Amino acid sequence: MNGIELMVLEHTYIKRMLNVMRSASYGVLKGEPIVRKDFDQMIDFVRNYADNHHHGKEERMLFNRMMEELGPVAEKLVRHGMLVEHDLGRLFIRQLEEALDRVEAGEDEARLDVIGNAIGYTDLLTRHIDKEDNVVYPFSQNNLSAGTRQIIDTECEAFEQETEQSGVQNKYINLLEELEARYRTGVNRHD
Repeated sequence: MNGIELMVLEHTYIKRMLNVMRSASYGVLKGEPIVRKDFDQMIDFVRNYADNHHHGKEERMLFNRMMEELGPVAEKLVRHGMLVEHDLGRLFIRQLEEALDRVEAGEDEARLDVIGNAIGYTDLLTRHIDKEDNVVYPFSQNNLSAGTRQIIDTECEAFEQETEQSGVQNKYINLLEELEARYRTGVNRHD
């Protein structure tokens, strides 16, 4: 298993969820009711698939090795770029959840914060994924030693097998497909 190729594949699922979040936000902009359950599922996907599963692999298996082996350039790219953006994404999601709570409590103006934080997250992650796919990952593949790349591949494979046994990938890909069916055209279709 090539760990970097797997991370690129995971980006395709994450980008699809970003489209769902954008579509749901457009519905809020048009005055449609906020379906808290759907937004909670989007947040669950972001926290547990995009962040814990995907960013967890990057942070524990790839980025640390890049900084150790590739020196100041990788240190700057990772610590002052990718990791900062991971943290900023977490902030957007936390603020999105807080905005949803305020809407539920009757603060109608917080709908703006729902849109702002959801769109802020989608824009951040879209640019972030583009940088990883076109700069960070190729830089690591071209510059890390063959031995280090093999270690990353082995760790990614073990991690994937472990999480497959607990059903993580299937759960979140199925959740993504369910939300896509409701938000594909920007029109909320609920039971």
